[in-house]
Amino acid sequence: MSVIKAPNILVPREGTDLTRWAVVACDQFTSEPEYWHNLAAFIGPAPSTLQMILPEAFLEDHPLDRILKINKTMELYLAHGVMKDLGPSFILVDRRTPYRERRLGLILSIDLDQYSPDPDNESLVCGTEKTVAARIPPRVKIREHASLELPHVMLLMDDPVDKIIECLYAKKDTLPKIYDFDLNMGGGHVTGYQIKDTAAVIRQLDGLIVPHRFQFAVGDGNHSLAAAKVCWEALKPTLSPIERIEHPARYAMVELENIYDPGLQFEPIHRVVFNATEDFKEGLYELEQGDAFCLTYTKKGGSKPFYLPESAPAAVKLIQDYIDQYVKQNPFAHVDYVHGIENLKAVCQTDEFAVGITLPPMNKADLVQFVSKNGVLPRKTFSMGEATEKRYYLECRKIK
Repeated sequence: MSVIKAPNILVPREGTDLTRWAVVACDQFTSEPEYWHNLAAFIGPAPSTLQMILPEAFLEDHPLDRILKINKTMELYLAHGVMKDLGPSFILVDRRTPYRERRLGLILSIDLDQYSPDPDNESLVCGTEKTVAARIPPRVKIREHASLELPHVMLLMDDPVDKIIECLYAKKDTLPKIYDFDLNMGGGHVTGYQIKDTAAVIRQLDGLIVPHRFQFAVGDGNHSLAAAKVCWEALKPTLSPIERIEHPARYAMVELENIYDPGLQFEPIHRVVFNATEDFKEGLYELEQGDAFCLTYTKKGGSKPFYLPESAPAAVKLIQDYIDQYVKQNPFAHVDYVHGIENLKAVCQTDEFAVGITLPPMNKADLVQFVSKNGVLPRKTFSMGEATEKRYYLECRKIK
């Protein structure tokens, strides 16, 4: 049985304002709630995926009330026919951003029984980084009672000759165009083409599989996929063997991308520590080693250079271990993860006692080899593009 399945994809009906419908992944702009307030003001009362997600910026703001509203909105959208069912399909995604001319992806579903959050020799799909335990339960609470899933998981495949997705794109003019519109809040433009002959594509994807090595690695959305796995494992014992085979909760919808796509860039994920004292900064500079040029930012102190190992996993582990120990010893301190230097500067300007730390980028060609050999990366080692380049929620799928 293939790890890949063609999902029954739901998209908004004709006449829906797609620029208001699609919104960026919930784990972006976590220290910038004004982004989400501005987005909500732009969307207004229009149908939107914003009503079906919980931005992490608001995890501490009555999350249970928000989750109840999310689940109710899903049911209302289904009852009122806000979306239409394309039938079993893939969608070829052409994403343009202010930073990249083109990034290609393929919307499909994967079998959660063949996924593990940790790399091993049995699972065809695996996580690439350590998850933050506190970030999984809110996602579980949403999914366990949800009628729909909205994917922001970006899954990576190892296709060095770029023979699958690129070949599909070469014949895009023969495919039905499902959507073509500008994304809000500086997200660029996205176009989607329906692929109905999914069996042929599945055979090609299965042909990439190498024995005793995972084939698909989670690039973005580790926590969401891990939450989907938790929900499926909790539901599975309540089902008969026959029901388990085709139950929609067994699968998770993702966007599959080739790691060698030139439009796919790995960006570092920077750190900002709030309520940091002078001894935090002093200890930070004592860690200095290696040749990778990095900076610290504060509201009043500008930036100060220091050096970390060129290997992104080694640099991240060094800094993250230090931060974790500091936060453990200083209960008023806490850390957040920020995409983009300008965003890091902006966050530091909001807090007199915030210290921002830049980290070196990871070489994307090293990802599969590193994870296969060493296991998961330190958490938040890399990001696939800038914050506004992340996947926008757009397609949906029934999971009940």
